[in-house]
Amino acid sequence: MMKIAIDIRASNGTKAGKGWYTLVMVKELLKRDTKNQYLLYTNELNPSFAKYTNARQVEIKKSGLSWHLAVRRDLKRTRPDVFWAPTSYILPAIMPRGIRTVITVHDVIAFIFPDGHDKKALWLERLTLHRAIKRADHISTVSRSTKNDLMKMFHVQDKKVDIAPCASSSIFKPVKDRFALNAVREKYNLPEKFILGLGTLSPRKNFTRLIKAYAQTLPKHPDVHLVIVGPKGWNCNDLIPFEQSDKVHFIGYVDGEDIAALYSLAKIFVFPSLYEGFGIPPLEAMACGCPVITSNVSSLPEVVGNSAMLIDPYSVEDIANAIDIILSNAYIQEDLREKGLFRARKFSWGVSAERVLDLFESKPLQ
Repeated sequence: MMKIAIDIRASNGTKAGKGWYTLVMVKELLKRDTKNQYLLYTNELNPSFAKYTNARQVEIKKSGLSWHLAVRRDLKRTRPDVFWAPTSYILPAIMPRGIRTVITVHDVIAFIFPDGHDKKALWLERLTLHRAIKRADHISTVSRSTKNDLMKMFHVQDKKVDIAPCASSSIFKPVKDRFALNAVREKYNLPEKFILGLGTLSPRKNFTRLIKAYAQTLPKHPDVHLVIVGPKGWNCNDLIPFEQSDKVHFIGYVDGEDIAALYSLAKIFVFPSLYEGFGIPPLEAMACGCPVITSNVSSLPEVVGNSAMLIDPYSVEDIANAIDIILSNAYIQEDLREKGLFRARKFSWGVSAERVLDLFESKPLQ
């Protein structure tokens, strides 16, 4: 039996992609692996893990560097066999000797897209990732694209990096209940026909170009609105002028089950991100039967395969043309819907959790 320690802080509270990844992957591990014991380090107890008898949450009521140093002291005392960092690189960078370490690298945004990154987070990631990669026994990543970035930028050995892709949660499936759909439509005051965009409002998500592309389609499709879901992030002031439009709706952060209804209601889901380590939202939309338009860069083509329409995210005209083509053609809508549903079923959180568990049980590379 092994003792496996995990930093689960990202699974608490309001979550973006990495937070949902941590929550789902840890639950899948605990559900599948009953022979090992888990220590879940957190700054706030998470009720999602309370039912698992093979796990104990270690709550440390500190923040910032003080939290990491306190966890490091506790790790020296408890001496787990493995420590997994699913989101942060600070503890792996300062891990006590003799504790095997697995890190998950979702992306290298801080290095290849610094202008789209919070400056403090950028500095911290640049400070710790190099050392964490060097100290880690194994690296898990979520896409071939990110693995290639790591091998190119950090000269990591191919055999040190394993790919465990993300997946869509089981809550993401076509919502057919008219009452449920109408309830969500009324809750967020949604128009009858709309295009959906989703993500934290930040430059990398490319909402400014999406809005400009949508405006170009309005003359041909005047009854279709644009709905954007997501909390305000870093440097999103360029979106403020668009908040006055009666056709562009910013509805803020939305919980998972309501998002499934939004995907099911939308005519198209458009995800024109400039860079993604994986990009779960297109997969969620496809799992709900919504036609998808997404970028032809980074990991996104490997996520959607031939089941979405790919665009150049830097071209407003390209985005607008894709929107117009899908809105104008019922056959293309149905074809993308069917292909997307099939594609989404190829990804499994359970399979990815098994791959990470294999890394926990693997011997360090020589």
